[in-house]
Amino acid sequence: MKTLALLLMTALVLPAMAEDGSVELFNGKNLDGWTQRNGTASYKLEGDSIVGTTAEGSPNSFLCTDKEYGDFELAFEVKVDSALNSGVQIRSQTQGGPTGRVNGPQVEIEASGKKGAEAGYIYGEACGGWMTPKEQLKPHMHFKDGEWNAYRIVAKGPRIQVWINGEMISDLVDEAKYKSHPKGFIGLQVHSIGKGQGPFQVAWRKLTLKEL
Repeated sequence: MKTLALLLMTALVLPAMAEDGSVELFNGKNLDGWTQRNGTASYKLEGDSIVGTTAEGSPNSFLCTDKEYGDFELAFEVKVDSALNSGVQIRSQTQGGPTGRVNGPQVEIEASGKKGAEAGYIYGEACGGWMTPKEQLKPHMHFKDGEWNAYRIVAKGPRIQVWINGEMISDLVDEAKYKSHPKGFIGLQVHSIGKGQGPFQVAWRKLTLKEL
């Protein structure tokens, strides 16, 4: 009876798989299946969301899936304080072992402000800077400040596509980065902040992933 009860309790917090094969990366109960790397920002549960809060003096922080993914379709909703830059790592790794520096492709999360911003473009975190070509880094207003924004990311081979609120932002082919980062973890970034700033927050919800 104890074994059966334990199995039932475990089932309540495991990611659910939909009919199309997608899974919920966040079980809504706890952060099982995730590991924080690098900085000291805090990650906590608030309702149906994961909320990250900056820590002054901390380097970039990342809440990362324990499982690695190669080709996939990732969807989530995100809301961020306008003063905070953030991002979602894909196919990412650590340099120098499990506690090393997080590196890999990052899909940008950034409030639009009055002049637009670079949300949805692709950055090489600790691996070369912007992957999106300079001539394509055009500020846009598709990210809605102060609201939940729907992201969709499709990574298949060397091609990475990104949509925000149904609008395609990126369609990038990068053979070199695919060779160096063919698979890896998903990571939720809380960016570092300057002295005397913050605290700021970024929140994610409805994180689902389908392997391709």
